[in-house]
Amino acid sequence: MKTILRGAVIGAALLATPALAADIGAPRTPFESVAVARDFNPWQIRLRALAVIPSPSGAVTTLNGAAVAAIPNLGISTSVVPELDITYYFTKNIAVELILGVTPHNVRPTGALAGALGSTATIGKTWLLPPTLMLQYHFTDFGAFKPYLGVGLNYTMFFSQSAQGAMANGAPFTYNRFSVAPAAGVALQVGFDYMINRNWGINVDVKKIFLRSTFKYTDTTGVLATTSGRVTIDPWLVSTGITYRF
Repeated sequence: MKTILRGAVIGAALLATPALAADIGAPRTPFESVAVARDFNPWQIRLRALAVIPSPSGAVTTLNGAAVAAIPNLGISTSVVPELDITYYFTKNIAVELILGVTPHNVRPTGALAGALGSTATIGKTWLLPPTLMLQYHFTDFGAFKPYLGVGLNYTMFFSQSAQGAMANGAPFTYNRFSVAPAAGVALQVGFDYMINRNWGINVDVKKIFLRSTFKYTDTTGVLATTSGRVTIDPWLVSTGITYRF
């Protein structure tokens, strides 16, 4: 009986061998091809130090309720904050990245307004929440060095806004409310990861966001009518940090 069973097993193995070889050489189904193509870590997170460097220009277009010729008058400070981003790879080359972080900024006078208030005055403060979604192409032919390019959309929201400051003669800045309208813009990106191993790497990244908005100064006591205008922020986002793929 044992001899019969042993012979049956050996016979089944011999019969299965050609079928197994044929299966190995057979074309893969679409599902199998996707499984093979995704034999890599599709998720990635980065923790970075981010410098937001505005290239601002602003102009008053309505002064105390009356339309005026554009008067340049705004500058915006640089801010450095921690930043988190999440990336998903559809393939080894194509990925999407979502950037998350908030940055505080001081609004300062320039031009004629700086002459009235003083060049070191701060006339407003605001926090920026600028979520940005990037579509990226990653180059994979350089070993551990993995450069990429990206293009995407940014939508910046402003919160915790306040007006403050003092006139050159020491009198308080009359407007007591400052606001900047939310705005959308196009973002461009270049950067690279240097992978230390399959999971960990070092990242350097530079983005340029083209961002236009409008602002208002309001005196809630009713002494002065609203002063408003337009502002171009166009920040550079320069960051470096660590990458983890999983």
